[in-house]
Amino acid sequence: QVQLVESGGGLVQAGGSLSLSCAASRRTYSFYAMAWFRQAPGKEREFVAAISRSGANTDYADSVKGRFTISRDNAENTVYLQMNSLKPEDTAVYYCAGKSTSTTGVFPRPTLYDYWGQGTQVTVSS
Repeated sequence: QVQLVESGGGLVQAGGSLSLSCAASRRTYSFYAMAWFRQAPGKEREFVAAISRSGANTDYADSVKGRFTISRDNAENTVYLQMNSLKPEDTAVYYCAGKSTSTTGVFPRPTLYDYWGQGTQVTVSS
């Protein structure tokens, strides 16, 4: 079992920045591909960004490319999401997710993930 705990959400004005963190409980964290998803009220959970086990490969939703950056520190068992130039449509609960894998792939589909955090609210005011 892996426990994931997100932090760093909050309220920010449009154009501002926030940095989210997701800390994992397990020492074998480096065997897990990680991702961030988000869910706005009344909408389905959607992919935001993903990163491979080593951090060498990343993938982003078109809506956040050029504004968000996913990274990880395997020594600290933590994955990050730096969010810049935030827009009101970025408002959602953000979830981190982990998937055990032996590959260097990235995985944008939420159904592939084994472990989920509890979510952190991000609100962007106009």
